[in-house]
Amino acid sequence: MNPKDLYPEIEPYDMGFLSVGDEHEIYWEVSGNPQGKPVLFVHGGPGAGTGAAHRRFFDPAHYRIVLFDQRGCGKSLPLGSLENNDTPHLIADMELLREKLDIESWIVFGGSWGSTLSLAYAQAHPKRTDALVVRGIFLSRPKELEWYLSEQGVGSIFPEAYDDFISLLDEKEREDVLGSYYKRLTDPDPSVHLPAAKSWSSYEASCVTLLPNPEIVKASLDDERALPVGRLIAHYFVNGCFLPEGGLLGGIDRIRNIPAVIVHGRYDIVCPASTAYDLHKAWPEAEFKFIDDAGHSAFEPGIAKALVEAMDKFRTLN
Repeated sequence: MNPKDLYPEIEPYDMGFLSVGDEHEIYWEVSGNPQGKPVLFVHGGPGAGTGAAHRRFFDPAHYRIVLFDQRGCGKSLPLGSLENNDTPHLIADMELLREKLDIESWIVFGGSWGSTLSLAYAQAHPKRTDALVVRGIFLSRPKELEWYLSEQGVGSIFPEAYDDFISLLDEKEREDVLGSYYKRLTDPDPSVHLPAAKSWSSYEASCVTLLPNPEIVKASLDDERALPVGRLIAHYFVNGCFLPEGGLLGGIDRIRNIPAVIVHGRYDIVCPASTAYDLHKAWPEAEFKFIDDAGHSAFEPGIAKALVEAMDKFRTLN
């Protein structure tokens, strides 16, 4: 990451927890200009949560910057909970947060799983979505899940990371990697679910950047990060990410006229470039950018620069 391409660090001026029902409380915060154009940051994972660096994609003099942790993620409570945790509930939570903050409509900004949820939200609530900026495109199709979890997919590019990932499983379990991990991750015994969570989180962290980044891998092993990342990703994956029949490409007509920018790293291994290109072909009205020297992470220098540029361009929106 080149800090020069991002806005300076800022602190939130408002924050809290929103009770969304089902015993879930989601953490939210607002920074930037209290009278500014609202923008919602939608984090990845599922399960990753937000951090201070995510405020830095947005001009704080212009934008009212809203961050929130999805159900079971980050500071939201209860951590790692799968109860009533699905895409329709997350979309409803976003609407509850919008109403709580007295926001008529906002720009929606998300990457990786955050791109999935951003697109799903916009398709459900196009009149509340003024613009979209999506990065590291994940459409949650079966072939994308297979790519992520197979020796022929990510494992063909990162064979050592894949070997470490499946080493936790016995030979029988390896016949169904996702199902076996899901069983372990949902086991109530911490001695079973925590090693699985750390293995899953470490696997993803090993593959998200163009060049190796040991700091990201080390951070992924923290219990409070690993548990929601592993558990929620597996939960969403085994359920097809709770998307309607026809998926996100089937709903493009509902958002076709919303101003949008799509940013994707050419060498994104977690979410291959073909996925972003499929979205581009289905939605040619959206501005599309391949970043030729980047992988998956939002903080790859070229990707961060393109995201800031997109948000700077949208400063002209009313």
